[in-house]
Amino acid sequence: MIDPSRFALMEWFAVIGTIAFTLSGYLLGVRKHLDLLGITIVALLTAIGGGVIRDVLVSRVPVVFYEYNALAVIAGTLFCAWALRLHRRENTTFGRLFIVADSIGLVAFSMTGAQVGLMFDLNAFGVVLLGFVTAVGGGVVRDMMVNDIPFILHEDFYGTVSILVAAGLFILDQGAWVNVVSLHLLFAGGLAIRLLAHWQELALPKLGRQSDADA
Repeated sequence: MIDPSRFALMEWFAVIGTIAFTLSGYLLGVRKHLDLLGITIVALLTAIGGGVIRDVLVSRVPVVFYEYNALAVIAGTLFCAWALRLHRRENTTFGRLFIVADSIGLVAFSMTGAQVGLMFDLNAFGVVLLGFVTAVGGGVVRDMMVNDIPFILHEDFYGTVSILVAAGLFILDQGAWVNVVSLHLLFAGGLAIRLLAHWQELALPKLGRQSDADA
């Protein structure tokens, strides 16, 4: 049985992830010069896309179809982003906000997706896959809608961070080490790796010669 405090903390991580991915979708929509409806659609699908795919994989009705919590968080985030005039920030600040928001969403949803796998008593592969899909699904939908190559296909450790975080939660659960401190450390560690990889321009090795890639 899941500790109620653990469940409540995961709910907070879900809220954090929803806010972060809504913000990243909003910022990308502004960067792509979409209209208000286009920005709203991109932000919405970024925030809920991964969770919908995850729920379909475990044969349950997506939570967003019968609960209003996520939709309320998305609406509130969009209003705050507009009220704070984030769309008028300088390009450098704009880019940093996007990376930080996207990174927070990636780590938070990796944890909440993996938690769903644990609730369904899945094995390590199932837990990691659900964490991965929840974390990257919305971003893939977002990037494809604006005709960008999804981060997961080229960006520094993007998908790897999600796998590490989801696997970390599985290991903590198997060892009965899940508590408020360990969950916060897992979140902070995943976020630190993602941001460090981005700002240090770290990346996994690519196969093939450069000339082949350019051909």
